[in-house]
Amino acid sequence: MKCVVTGATGHIGNVLVRNLYHHGYEITAVVLPNDDTSMIEAFSTITYGNILDSAFLETVFLDTEIVFHLAGVVEIGSGKKKLINLINVEGTRNVLNAAIKCNVKRFVYTSSVHAIPELPKPQLQSEITEFDPDKVKGLYAKSKALATKIVLEQKEGPMDIIVVQPSGVIGPSDYKMSNTSQMFIDFMLGRLTAYLKGGYNFVDVRDAADGIRLAAERGRRGECYILSGSEITVKQLLDEIAKSSGKKRIKTKLAYWFILAMSYFAEIYYKVVRQKPLFTRYSIIVLNSNYHFSNAKAVNELGYTTRDIKKTIHDTMDFIRERHLDKHDTKYRKKRFKND
Repeated sequence: MKCVVTGATGHIGNVLVRNLYHHGYEITAVVLPNDDTSMIEAFSTITYGNILDSAFLETVFLDTEIVFHLAGVVEIGSGKKKLINLINVEGTRNVLNAAIKCNVKRFVYTSSVHAIPELPKPQLQSEITEFDPDKVKGLYAKSKALATKIVLEQKEGPMDIIVVQPSGVIGPSDYKMSNTSQMFIDFMLGRLTAYLKGGYNFVDVRDAADGIRLAAERGRRGECYILSGSEITVKQLLDEIAKSSGKKRIKTKLAYWFILAMSYFAEIYYKVVRQKPLFTRYSIIVLNSNYHFSNAKAVNELGYTTRDIKKTIHDTMDFIRERHLDKHDTKYRKKRFKND
């Protein structure tokens, strides 16, 4: 089966490409010029271009049965408003319209649980049918809500529309370094010395990728599927990282009011040191939000499954240690060998 994957070098994207390949798909990977494609070259045909270029997309989508649209900007800070709207909203509209024009049979859009309006704790949150950017908080959430709304407006059209909504994505094969992977690195390098109250629902990237493929194969037209995983507090997550890495646990807890007040200054600091932010005002609020998301619909209709979060953390640690620390951080290697 011929398919196209946009955002193919992203965290979910590159894992999805390999998943599809091992299930017999013929994949064309859409990536930006100058992107590192080494992780997907053996599993797909690489096509360089921009999702804002309609003519390019229409060429790529010819004779394509399924389009998996994952390209987007993930942002937990307060900047990049124009870029987020341009890529996440207008980019999605462009990909959708090109797919319709090329008579693509099925369109699978990767949205996010952030697009779902938050219910009061401890209510369990499940799929919704109407999306409104005014009912969610944060630039990223608003962009995903609006993009999802645009996609679902075409569910009565000639193309099968399916939406998947992963929760917080975690796991190995994070070549571009997400904010979550940055947390692992900061912990290993001793930069992270305190934790804050809160937690979230995290899904293993491999389970999310499998869920996306299953949605294409078994999902019902015009439906949304939440691909959530395990609920874990920040303290539990950091303790498991410590256990997996053999390092000491973090015992200092920061007050919520203090870290929230300092969040604006933290964003400035991260920009100065050119490092992915960990604790922005938005991320702090999210970590203290209602993160109870039901994946029952995906389990029952798609056969979706998830693995133990402890296994995910262990595998993530192995990947980050090999890819981002042992090979690229001399200071870490010296500290590691000294401790050994």
